[in-house]
Amino acid sequence: YTSSIMATIPDSNWSKDRLMGKSVSFKGAINQDGTTTVTSPAGSKQRHDHKEKIDPMLWGRPGHLSEEEADIYMKFKDEVESRGGDFKKTVYCFGEEEGEVWALCRWLRARKFVYQDVITMVEEATQCRADAKAADFYPDPKAALGCDMSVYFAQYPQLYSGFAKNGSPLFISKPGVLNVDAIECITTLTGIVKFHWYIMMHDFACRLRSHKEKDPHFKKFECVCVLDLAHLTMSQLSQRALAIVKEQSAIDSLCFPETMNKMYIINGPRFFGATWSLIKGWLDPRTANKIEVISNRKTWEKALLEYVDEDQLPSDYGGKGPDTQQTIEKEYYSGKLKRMHTEVIYLRGSNSTKYDIGAGEELQVSVYTRSVSGAKFTLVEASSKHAAPWVSDVVLTHTGTGDTEEPPSHKTLNDTPIKGPASVKVTIDAIGSRWSTQNMLVVFSVLNP
Repeated sequence: YTSSIMATIPDSNWSKDRLMGKSVSFKGAINQDGTTTVTSPAGSKQRHDHKEKIDPMLWGRPGHLSEEEADIYMKFKDEVESRGGDFKKTVYCFGEEEGEVWALCRWLRARKFVYQDVITMVEEATQCRADAKAADFYPDPKAALGCDMSVYFAQYPQLYSGFAKNGSPLFISKPGVLNVDAIECITTLTGIVKFHWYIMMHDFACRLRSHKEKDPHFKKFECVCVLDLAHLTMSQLSQRALAIVKEQSAIDSLCFPETMNKMYIINGPRFFGATWSLIKGWLDPRTANKIEVISNRKTWEKALLEYVDEDQLPSDYGGKGPDTQQTIEKEYYSGKLKRMHTEVIYLRGSNSTKYDIGAGEELQVSVYTRSVSGAKFTLVEASSKHAAPWVSDVVLTHTGTGDTEEPPSHKTLNDTPIKGPASVKVTIDAIGSRWSTQNMLVVFSVLNP
């Protein structure tokens, strides 16, 4: 009954009383999950006595505003409509499908209902997204990155996989296996930022709108995040790695405020515990209550299953849904690509690597690098010393200066795919100095024939 009532409430033109949860025509409070609890007039009055402390997770939500907050909401609403244009589009960053009351309250919560701070934030966000907006938020992800998404996600696995019980998309990120050396071989920080705009505006936003179209009860355009720190080491927390996370976080906090519904930080190494205890003390209670840090697998599996249905949670995280690698392959592999293996080669003089394929499979080998001195590549059958090479002495030299903000160079070594079964050995010989190390990312793409 309460869900059906909620579905019929329009997402715009709420009265001040409704914002405070005491509308005469609708005596109900809006719960955290977007449903409604109908109360008596006396109960409603007691619920909205803001002299009493309210649940931090409900603060600033539609139906839970104080009288002062409701007045600020009305003032902000008038300003958004008055300015229109880019200012309004910034506020409705996921589209007007989100609903007026839900979008406006997101921005207001982000600056604790301090009106001028909210206006300043929207103005700064409008400026921040101006270049990306002019480029339609980079609708071609390959052009944004400079490489296929499949190659990028092999170095930094991130994916949306199913939905939480409250309807929010489930997002999983694995910074513990982020390979910065490989990332620098295939793209730039600018490319990563462009790609992040693509993800937020052409991926995440589309998921939210599609889910709301299917389920009118879904009101909150937020996500549930799992941050998997497995394999994270102190050496990985380099300035280069942190720069990637910092750029993405800066965009999200300014241009997509209040979109984290819940975060689970799992598999944290021992050194992270002390760091988190310090960080948590800096956060306001509402933000801190959204984050749980759990290292024990049984404990975090149980916690995730309380928030996400079993069939929506990936099998490698304790559920029965497709595992994360299957989801990446389904969403980001294209054409004949069956699987992929990548390896960073630290070249000084000469080096080699090999990869096996089975019968009925085909293989293409490609290389990404910033090496201005370059190298020669040969593909041979590893199990035979006398077999003729498939290709020999293919030269790849970076055409730029080696600056990390220049797009790297890339070449497919064999235009004709190698047919399996085969054990393909890649031999690499440096062209330039044997005293300096050159990074090369070798990509083995296994194809269906």
